[in-house]
Amino acid sequence: MLLLLIGFLLAGGCTASSNDGAQQSLTIYTARDKDEVAHVVSLFTAKYPKYKAGVNIITLGAQAALDRLRAEKSNPQAGFLWGGTLQALQQAANEDLLAPSSPANANLIDGSRRDSRGRWYAEMLLPEVIIYNRDLLKPDQAPKDWDDLITPAFHGKIVVRDVMASGTMRTIFSAMIYRQYAGTGSVDAGYEWLKKLDANTIVYTPTPDDMYLKLDRGVGTITLWNLQDALIQPLKNNRPWSYVIPASGVPVLIDGIGVVNNPKMMEAAQEFQNFLLEPHLQAQLAKDYYQIPAIQLADADKPDWLAKLNIKEMKIDWDVLSQKQTEWMNYWSQNIKGKGGR
Repeated sequence: MLLLLIGFLLAGGCTASSNDGAQQSLTIYTARDKDEVAHVVSLFTAKYPKYKAGVNIITLGAQAALDRLRAEKSNPQAGFLWGGTLQALQQAANEDLLAPSSPANANLIDGSRRDSRGRWYAEMLLPEVIIYNRDLLKPDQAPKDWDDLITPAFHGKIVVRDVMASGTMRTIFSAMIYRQYAGTGSVDAGYEWLKKLDANTIVYTPTPDDMYLKLDRGVGTITLWNLQDALIQPLKNNRPWSYVIPASGVPVLIDGIGVVNNPKMMEAAQEFQNFLLEPHLQAQLAKDYYQIPAIQLADADKPDWLAKLNIKEMKIDWDVLSQKQTEWMNYWSQNIKGKGGR
C-alpha cells in the first residue's frame, strides 16, 4: 500500500510539473493600434513563455467587442478586453460579462477611473480633439473650437467615423449633447448642434482606417478623434495631419481593460492585466505610442510630450452620460444622421 501511495504522489508531482510548462491560451479583444498590441504581446510572451504561441488577438471596436461578448455570454471565447469606453465597460460589467480582479497596481489608478468592484480599470486617457489635413487647410483656417465645426465655412469638409459602431464616437457625440443638457436639462440644443454637424459632414466611414484614408485624400479635411492618433499617425504613417485642442475644453475619455468572465482563461487574463498595468511598461508606451496612462507615473518617468501637455478637460457627469448615451445615440441615428440637408 505504501509503495502504491508513493507512486501516486510521484505521478501527481510529475503531472503538476508538466502542466506548469504546458502551453496556455489567451484570446484578447482589442481596438488598440496593431503595432502596439504586437509589441506588448511579444514582451508578455517573453516573460511568460507558456503563452508563446497561445495569444490570439481579435481586433474589434469598443461597441463591436461589447456586442460580441454579449453574444458569447453562454460560451465565452475571449479572456481579456483591451480597450473600451467607460460606458461600454460599465455595461459589460453590469451584464456579468467581466469578472472582478485585483491587479497589483490598481491603487495607482484614480478611483473615478476604475470600477468599485474591480471589473474594469482605465488603462489610458483619451482627450478628444479636432484633426485636420494640413496640406489642404492652413492653421489659421482650421476650427479653433467645437462650435466652429457647425459654421458654413466647413460645409462638406467633415469626415466622421460611423458613430453607432464606435464607442469613441458615441461618447464624443454624447458629450456634445451634454454640453447643452448640463445647464438646461434639455437635449434640444444638443440635437440641433448635431443636425448642423451632420449638414457639414460629407461621409460617415465604416472603420477608423477608412476615415484616415478619406482625411488623407481630402474627401474631408476635418474630423473629430482622439489625441493619441493625432500624434502617432503622422509619425507612423506619414499622414498630413495637425490637430487643435478645442479652446472651451475637451471630453477626456477613458480607454479601459477588463478580465472577461471566462473561467478557462481567467488566470491568463489576470497575468496579462498585471503585466500591462506595470508602471515602467506604461511609461514606455507613453513614450513610444503617445498614450496617456491612467496609472500615475512619477514625473521622472513621463516623456517630454506628456510632461508638457496642457489639456482643459470638459466637465462631464459620466454617470448621467452613461445613463443617457444609448437613448441619445439611438435618436441621433434615427432622426438626425443623413438628414442635415447636404
